[in-house]
Amino acid sequence: MTTENSGKKVAVVTGATSGIGLATARLLAGQGHRVFLCARTEDGVTKTVKTLLDEGLDIDGAVADVREGADVQRFVRQAVDRFGTVDVLVNNAGRSGGGPTASIADELWYDVIATNLHSVFLMTREVLNAGGMAAKDRGRIINIASTAGKQGVVLGAPYSASKHGVVGFTKALGNELAPTGITVNAVCPGYVETPMAQRVRQGYAAAYDTSEDAILEKFQAKIPLGRYSTPEEVAGLVGYLASDAAASITSQALNVCGGLGNF
Repeated sequence: MTTENSGKKVAVVTGATSGIGLATARLLAGQGHRVFLCARTEDGVTKTVKTLLDEGLDIDGAVADVREGADVQRFVRQAVDRFGTVDVLVNNAGRSGGGPTASIADELWYDVIATNLHSVFLMTREVLNAGGMAAKDRGRIINIASTAGKQGVVLGAPYSASKHGVVGFTKALGNELAPTGITVNAVCPGYVETPMAQRVRQGYAAAYDTSEDAILEKFQAKIPLGRYSTPEEVAGLVGYLASDAAASITSQALNVCGGLGNF
């Protein structure tokens, strides 16, 4: 049942069962949003919702594959039915992917682009329309991109291309929607300690025939702060961009990277 009169703003977060997505769902709910989240697995959604409910947060969710238009439509309909029209959308769902470009399979390329870029368009369009955001005079669309969306990443061509696409989409849509009161921004994490980051280090260790610890040391040496960022630090910027105080920030791609990229 829709509960528009609850007084709380409604936030939708994709890929929210671990890492940045989970930290973001927790933070937005802690700030007073009613949060509807998704992931691909029933088990992941169920466990995450239970964990956050046990923390006293206003959370629910559903399974959705953000690569699939029908899933996106169903998910947004479920969010509106459960909590009301959407005020904040965080497009966080994504995957890593790369390797020597000459040997990248079609399937890998297409899936990275579908997961990281097509999904952002599909979910945004659905939230603006069926999610009711376009009818409001205030909205927040926040896309989790990457510093890899601003510079090329060796052995990461599909990932880097997809995140460059997210940044470009963000800037174009932000300018388009600026007169409406809906802001659109991208958050660009650098190295963040998440399950995906561990998988990335495993991939580089295999590619360079070295250890994961050696890869970690190499990556940390590139970061002026000397360490990976945390999911909570990335979520902190998302929380600010979702707030009223950030009403004049739009069409931006903002880094959370320990100084890794000053661009």
